[in-house]
Amino acid sequence: MLTIVINADIPFIMTKYLITIIGPTGIGKTALAIKIAQYFNTEIISADSRQFFKEMSIGTAVPDSEELNAAKHHFIQHISIHEPYSVGEFEKEAIEKLDNLFKTHNIVIMAGGLGLYVDAIIKGLDNFPPIKDGIRDTLSQDLENYGLKHIQNQLNERDPEYAKIVDLNNPQRVLRALEVCVSSKKPYSSFLAKNKVNRNFKTLKIGLTADRELIYNRINRRVDLMVEKGLEEEAKKLHELKHLNALQTVGYKELFEYFEGKTDLKTAITEIKKNTRRFAKRQLTWYRKDPDINWFNYDTPKKEIIDLIKEKTSQ
Repeated sequence: MLTIVINADIPFIMTKYLITIIGPTGIGKTALAIKIAQYFNTEIISADSRQFFKEMSIGTAVPDSEELNAAKHHFIQHISIHEPYSVGEFEKEAIEKLDNLFKTHNIVIMAGGLGLYVDAIIKGLDNFPPIKDGIRDTLSQDLENYGLKHIQNQLNERDPEYAKIVDLNNPQRVLRALEVCVSSKKPYSSFLAKNKVNRNFKTLKIGLTADRELIYNRINRRVDLMVEKGLEEEAKKLHELKHLNALQTVGYKELFEYFEGKTDLKTAITEIKKNTRRFAKRQLTWYRKDPDINWFNYDTPKKEIIDLIKEKTSQ
């Protein structure tokens, strides 16, 4: 005789739900994702592309061993910085992982970083036009000859909307958007969210936020803690690999300039804080346009958020 035991506090759910935790960097997404995963006895998909790489831990705020043991995580330090890895590859692998997880779980948690990677899982990737021959080479030469600021300005002129949300410190992302603008003669942002896909799960979005000053203060403290944990030493080991795309990111680029004598350590740390605050601002700009996000203050009791999830997933 088969006996099925159901936790009376957890709704019986036939529909599969991906609970997506989003918000600016340093707001507490990991802690909330773990609490929700523990309550629903489920697992976590990370959509933070900075945390994919084995060689980068301190500067990307990878969950520590205690957090990783508190709930099973996927897509945390699963590849090397030497391996090319696109958002398209992440979408394919994450959807395959979700298909397997939904065989044994009605709810799975996704903790988000960049809106692009979160949207790839929820909405699918957009279809962009083919790039005309020579455009990428020309833009890459402009980057080499005139520097990152030059192509940032070009993108801002051609697509100011996307320039507000893209990581402007990542030359590969700026080049990708700019080559679409130049080739199509249309803004990169005009191609976003056009390709809707049908997923075999529903999505419930939970957003964490706070007053801007508090967010910025949390970021400043977080950077100081990274420095105390050995960020400088971690970056020094990776300096000779600075050309790799994975290292074109906040927290490492600034220290590389310090190692090369272009600035001093204090200035480098100040720049990390400033650029991380700008990154958080872009995250919020991306998410604020989404009417489907259920926003909570960062210090809302977790029970209140879990109660909302129970209510929404049992309807």
